Amino acid sequence: ERRKDLVAIVLTHAHEDHLGAVPFLWPRLECPVYATGFAASVLRRKLADVGLAGRVPIHEYVPGQRLALPPFDVEPIYITHSIPEPMALAIRTPAGTVLHTGDWKLDADPVLGPKTDEAGLRRVGDGGVLALVGDSTNALVPGESGSEEEVYRNLVRTIGECRQRVAVACFASNVGRLQSIARAAAANDRNVGLVGRSLWRMTEAARENGYLADLPPFLDESDSAFVPRDKILLICTGSQGEPRSALARIAADQHPHIALEAEDTVIFSSRTIPGNERAILTLQNGLAAQGVTVITAEDRGPGEGGPIHVSGHPCQDELARMYQIVRPRIAIPVHGEARHMRAHAELARSCQVPHGVVPENGAVVELDPDNPRIVDHVHAGRLALDGERLVPMDGLVVKARGRMLFNGAALATVVVDRRGRLIGAPQVSAPGLIDPDADAEMLEDVVDAVATAVERAKGDDDQLRAAALQALKRALKAATGKRPTADVHLVRV
Repeated sequence: ERRKDLVAIVLTHAHEDHLGAVPFLWPRLECPVYATGFAASVLRRKLADVGLAGRVPIHEYVPGQRLALPPFDVEPIYITHSIPEPMALAIRTPAGTVLHTGDWKLDADPVLGPKTDEAGLRRVGDGGVLALVGDSTNALVPGESGSEEEVYRNLVRTIGECRQRVAVACFASNVGRLQSIARAAAANDRNVGLVGRSLWRMTEAARENGYLADLPPFLDESDSAFVPRDKILLICTGSQGEPRSALARIAADQHPHIALEAEDTVIFSSRTIPGNERAILTLQNGLAAQGVTVITAEDRGPGEGGPIHVSGHPCQDELARMYQIVRPRIAIPVHGEARHMRAHAELARSCQVPHGVVPENGAVVELDPDNPRIVDHVHAGRLALDGERLVPMDGLVVKARGRMLFNGAALATVVVDRRGRLIGAPQVSAPGLIDPDADAEMLEDVVDAVATAVERAKGDDDQLRAAALQALKRALKAATGKRPTADVHLVRV
């Protein structure tokens, strides 16, 4: 309802949770999109998938380029993260400057791209920052997140310990990690194959923008199958246990080209995203049952040979460093659950930030330099892609779908004459709840209950329908113990 006020969408980086919704939301918004070259390459592929190729105005920007988007002036500042070309955004407004960090960390030895532009952040801080809107993902974690260069060295050592086929599962978007894995494979005289469509899409976007240029072309799945087992390393999708991912199909022996055997090794160079624990453990146990050695990031941490994964988000020491550089008056924690955001706000206060506001989704925050506060709430929530359309997750469609999943659905069709008398027996269907053949007697009881209710009811169509619906629900509850989503079609002839 406020799209006329929308000046632009400025993407900070190419991770799915930052640009993946653009192809679905843009037709509702129809505004310019600003992105770095790499993010633009990723986005164009997604737009083509939904038939929007060439329709969305994408403007590419580079670090330090000022974007004039009146009444805003936006300056992208290079930071480090687990994907190429991540940016913080210094958003200058008539009321003051807001620094949105995007997703970030302070990596002293990134394997891809430059280090965080601390001088640029300090320059923004020297000009005065009203508010910092910042990543809270690791606000409960002490110390620092670790360096990608350290991961590379430990991958060289870990892969060197393997004797047969090696598969490494990682996030497809972590192009720096892909480079580290490929370099570690080369250091151990192994060729590298990619298994998974998203990996190919990301590496194509990376090479379009000059990344991975010093690496030879990756092998595809069919070619990888013919390389001697001790001379191949496979980079696979599926680090989160996704059921149709490459690694899941390999583990289930359902992949058309790749198979794993006893004495092969699978390395998970990734973290477990909360909510995915069961799927990942099921995958890892399935691999172990086949005699495959499974090595996870939890197995190789400090003291166990060194980490084979580091987070792309700032831990407490990095957050403190950011506040020392930028020195905002207000801290607005985002990107985390409530406990992460509250820990972030406490840390900001310990760094002498005068004010902190912990918002929830939909909160409207007034950035008063002396008294910032939540002043209003707007409707907020998630949209789900349901076939070809977007539906609200808190709407009736999704709620009814969830209820039908556990309780089933039932429909009764009742035909009456002008006086409201039944013309034939009601027709009742309850797919997924009553089998018309095996539960014929049960179905007959439900039909009789609806018929009896209609015969006893008096009044207009609404009253007849209400009586039939109440009888349908009660009869099904008595017969099945379920409370299905139910409806009655009343036809008067």
